[in-house]
Amino acid sequence: MDVITMPSTYSLLNRLRRDFPGFRFEKSTGFWWSAAGQTIHIDPLADNCDVFTLHELSHAILGHRGYEYDIDLVKLERDAWEYARNILGSEYDVTINEQIIQDNLDTYREWLHARSTCPDCEATGLQTKQQTYRCLACGHLWRVNEARLCALRRYSLQTK
Repeated sequence: MDVITMPSTYSLLNRLRRDFPGFRFEKSTGFWWSAAGQTIHIDPLADNCDVFTLHELSHAILGHRGYEYDIDLVKLERDAWEYARNILGSEYDVTINEQIIQDNLDTYREWLHARSTCPDCEATGLQTKQQTYRCLACGHLWRVNEARLCALRRYSLQTK
């Protein structure tokens, strides 16, 4: 039976567990930070595992717990990438390529754009409260689902 080992990833994880005993590092099928469990979920077999691990650790160190407005999520992501690249990357000798950062941030920018697009006239809307948008062009009001890990749904809150 072949065993896949990722010495640099496991070495980094051992250092991070020692340096950050207040956080748990848990093997997963993706990368995310759970503030409730103080747990950083990582996929040790993924490409750029060290980079994404430092990014999620940055969320933990920066105390990211949640957000009210969708644009705030984009800011949290940007802040975590900056911290990972500028602080943790040099501390742990992990090079974080700007293209990886921008590609990742693009997914959030696209998510935000899709949520803020009016389902009536396709103009850009403005978020008025959590998960609720109003179109700047036609005044249409709609609600969106969470849609970070599932398909986006937009529900009209008014009829014509």
